[in-house]
Amino acid sequence: MNETLTGSAQSRITSYWSNSPLGMAHTPAEGRVAEFLAPYADTLVPGTIEGYTLPVSDGTERNRAGIGKALDMMEVAGWTVQDGVMRNANGEAFTFEILLKTGASEPQTMIDIFVESLGRLGITPTITNVDSAQYKERTDAFDFGMTYYRRGVSLSPGNEQYAYYGSASAETVGSRNLMGVQSDAIDAMIGRLLTSESQDDFVAAVKSLDRILTAGRYVIPIYQWNISRVAHSKNLHYPEDLPIFGDWPGWQPDVWWWED
Repeated sequence: MNETLTGSAQSRITSYWSNSPLGMAHTPAEGRVAEFLAPYADTLVPGTIEGYTLPVSDGTERNRAGIGKALDMMEVAGWTVQDGVMRNANGEAFTFEILLKTGASEPQTMIDIFVESLGRLGITPTITNVDSAQYKERTDAFDFGMTYYRRGVSLSPGNEQYAYYGSASAETVGSRNLMGVQSDAIDAMIGRLLTSESQDDFVAAVKSLDRILTAGRYVIPIYQWNISRVAHSKNLHYPEDLPIFGDWPGWQPDVWWWED
């Protein structure tokens, strides 16, 4: 997707807090991170503690090596390609619905590329485009198989993490826990980041949460925009010291001023 849409000009999202001091390391967990994760080791998916990085394709349209690995994993799970269609032992086809908002051109293009790749595995999902009102109604009720979302995370994460990933919000209508994740380990890491008495413990708690979420494969990360381009009048001025992580509410245009 990145190569097709941006010529790989944008950086790949590598975790929920990638490109920040709170982002997880992709090597084995160490120090406080390892200590925080240890009590939940038996419930965590492989890679959470040992180290996990996103799969890397060869960048070509066919990506034969990636498709081959995917077919092997599907076979282990009980799904094989039969007469060109991915089916289980009962002959049921593997399919699901992708819900999109009408007029969202960039997500639509991404999904078109994704669906074309799935076709090489014998998988044909249904793409449903609905208006904004229906989209909100259906996502509030978790009435979808897959959808697209963009989430701007904070460098000072707090109680909102329970709304995003907490077990209690997984079945709460209208919550932002769209993946429906329910995990004692995630709940514990959110609790730790909220009650940490030192910056080191806070950072370790967020890095631990990042590991659990990323290794859990709840989302397919695409790309992030690391450069902000703002066209403005020469009469508009802004502070000399810019935020490290770019423009965001609280900086632009809140603290800009006009000079003739």
